[in-house]
Amino acid sequence: MTLILFSYFAAVIVLTAFLVIASRKPVNSALALLVMFFHVAGLFVLLDAEFIAAVQIIVYAGAILVLYLFVVMLLNVRAEERYQRQGAVSLVIGLAILFEAVLILRRTGFADRKPSSVFPDPASALGNTEGIGRVLYTTYLFPFEVASLILLVAMIGAILLAKKGIFGKEGK
Repeated sequence: MTLILFSYFAAVIVLTAFLVIASRKPVNSALALLVMFFHVAGLFVLLDAEFIAAVQIIVYAGAILVLYLFVVMLLNVRAEERYQRQGAVSLVIGLAILFEAVLILRRTGFADRKPSSVFPDPASALGNTEGIGRVLYTTYLFPFEVASLILLVAMIGAILLAKKGIFGKEGK
């Protein structure tokens, strides 16, 4: 049953990722991205990482996707004619990357390992929430804060660029 669910989630993730880059309309790309985020959360549930699945839905599907939609609406992005062949090119590039990944995994022997040698024993590990909190607020505290500041600066920059006449002569 797990293999069937994994195959379903993986197929939908690959399909929607292709739709994100192949769609001409930015709103359709954002909706495909939303479907992809929910299916990635489903993969986390299969790995018994329920907390990360919830964070995936709340942070990415909730906050980041809404931010993308605001930027699309503010900048008034339209489909352009030069992206007509983008879908075929991205499909070829994606298949080449997938082929390379499969070759690398076969050569390293990663696909032949048993699950017990890849993942730690769940009984000896910390809980999801406690383990993530401990690592996030000790080891990765500085990068976590820097990432939040970068996102804040990017959001302010997008809003400033979207406002008409703020830097031009029309603002005077």
